[in-house]
Amino acid sequence: MRDMDEKDVVRLSKRMSKHLRHQPERLGLTLDAAGWVDLDEFVRELGTTHEDVREVVARNDKQRFTIAGGRIRANQGHTVAVDLDLPSAEPPAVLYHGTVARYLPDIMRDGLLPMTRHDVHLSATVDTAVRVGARRGKPVVLEVDAAAMHAAGHEFRVSANGVWLTATVPPGYLRERAG
Repeated sequence: MRDMDEKDVVRLSKRMSKHLRHQPERLGLTLDAAGWVDLDEFVRELGTTHEDVREVVARNDKQRFTIAGGRIRANQGHTVAVDLDLPSAEPPAVLYHGTVARYLPDIMRDGLLPMTRHDVHLSATVDTAVRVGARRGKPVVLEVDAAAMHAAGHEFRVSANGVWLTATVPPGYLRERAG
């Protein structure tokens, strides 16, 4: 197995995300209803090797992808229509969302919305939320009262890589984490 340098892993991971989550048609791929595509076809159309794809899957810090039964898919974050068939799950009492300060007024007024995704993505740890928020600047972490949301009937699901998903988070369940 060749050891890809980190820059190559990130570059290929971004290409894989683009085509497994957002634009499969750009490679001539068709995802099945659950987001899966044949691994051989994906590797061929992406113009890479099985070895490199498997290395990205293994090394990706967010475990964005799953390979099973000769197929590959992204674990969440799709903007194309897929049904990941994730069962409802009882969330921890508190979940977290990382963002940046410029979005806070809108979030505190409207809540967390999925925007171009199918669901709002939440983290089980503060550290993960900080990393997510830091992608766009100085991170701000919001605490989500997931226990109260769940008690009020909001559905939660958890992806294969531990990202918690819900349709929306109304503003009354949000609080900026001190810190």
